[in-house]
Amino acid sequence: MKKLFGLLLLTMLFSCKENKNEKNKNDKPQEKEILTELYGSWVGGFIVKERDTTKELTEMYSNKINIVIKKITESEVIGQNIVAGNERPLKGKMIQNGNIIHFVLNEPGDDKNDGVFDFEIKNNVLKGTWIANNKNKNVTERSFELTKKKFIYNPAAMLSEGDMYVDFVNPKKQKIKFEDEENNEEYIENTYRMASPSVYTINSSKQKLKESDVKNLKKLDLEILRNTIFARHGLTFKTKTIRQFFDRVDWYIPISENVNSELTMVEKENIALLKRFEKYAEDNYDTFGR
Repeated sequence: MKKLFGLLLLTMLFSCKENKNEKNKNDKPQEKEILTELYGSWVGGFIVKERDTTKELTEMYSNKINIVIKKITESEVIGQNIVAGNERPLKGKMIQNGNIIHFVLNEPGDDKNDGVFDFEIKNNVLKGTWIANNKNKNVTERSFELTKKKFIYNPAAMLSEGDMYVDFVNPKKQKIKFEDEENNEEYIENTYRMASPSVYTINSSKQKLKESDVKNLKKLDLEILRNTIFARHGLTFKTKTIRQFFDRVDWYIPISENVNSELTMVEKENIALLKRFEKYAEDNYDTFGR
């Protein structure tokens, strides 16, 4: 009986100690957040600055990046970067010197593509460099100059009519014959697929598409119309084929790796229809200067 009583007493004392420690932990004052006007998305080009020129460039020369600042205190900065289909948390410190605010933020380091962001914010422009942890990467340094933008879903957002939508990422080699009175030559030339005006005239988010709307479209048209839906919701695209069309679009802001829960019913039905026709659609290839 005495042993049982002693055991119960020890359990109660240990429990009281745990509760006290937890209370002290919770009572610890939180650091005051500062410079909250800098919170949000900073968006722009993520441009190759240093790379191994002895190797073929396997990454895109420029991607659109979104650096999100979530929390700033005197001792810590929490953020996130979203680029090329990936979201990576950022953590580091900030130093303020007059009207220049300097940040050094680290990615976790558990991914082969992680690195360090070193940048300053001055006159509403975020400017700096990213340096890869892995010095054997093809691209070891990128630069960026970003402006603050707020993401707003806009189903009416469209691709620009003034641009050419050519798939330069996936060229197809084609034999070209050149014949005249004196020569009869054959050479190999890169050819590319090009989208039709349908990519900036058909709105795949607002109108319920019918088979008659898409049955005569090229494969590239269908791919772009489908992915324009995801672009409007801020999906960060993993494939270079799709990024080449949307990274240059001003209204496009990558905010998430998965936006499926944000899609409207019309968009879901259109995506299914477009994917069904993509399976059987074909493309024409032609030559285009870059």
